[in-house]
Amino acid sequence: MASDRLWRDREGRIVILDSSSILMLFEFSIDLEDELTRLLGKFRVLIPRPIFDELIYLSKHGKGKKKYNSKPALDLIKKYDISEAEGKGDDSVLYLAKVHNGVVVTNDKDLRKRAKDIHLQTIYLREKSKLVLD
Repeated sequence: MASDRLWRDREGRIVILDSSSILMLFEFSIDLEDELTRLLGKFRVLIPRPIFDELIYLSKHGKGKKKYNSKPALDLIKKYDISEAEGKGDDSVLYLAKVHNGVVVTNDKDLRKRAKDIHLQTIYLREKSKLVLD
């Protein structure tokens, strides 16, 4: 158990992204890695498989900005770990966050509230220019 704590400290906090947070990076020109480093120091990003699948769907069948932004979003998240997760959509994000005691990055108010209700930290966009840890 103690070795788990030591290993986790070396790799930093686990950060789980939902689709709204990934798309926001392109809508508002946010540098995710710089902002996460500013807030957390070391971190490791996980993308739930259902979120990855949702972005693939949006890139093919979405409309407007979502379709346009989902294509570069898929290129961006290829460098992060895609993790299998129980549930779909927001449920998969919360599942991974609970399993890894991770931080949820989202702009979805309902997801932020659900995460807070189960005592998980969240990161969200404020003033269309910076991320804030809650």
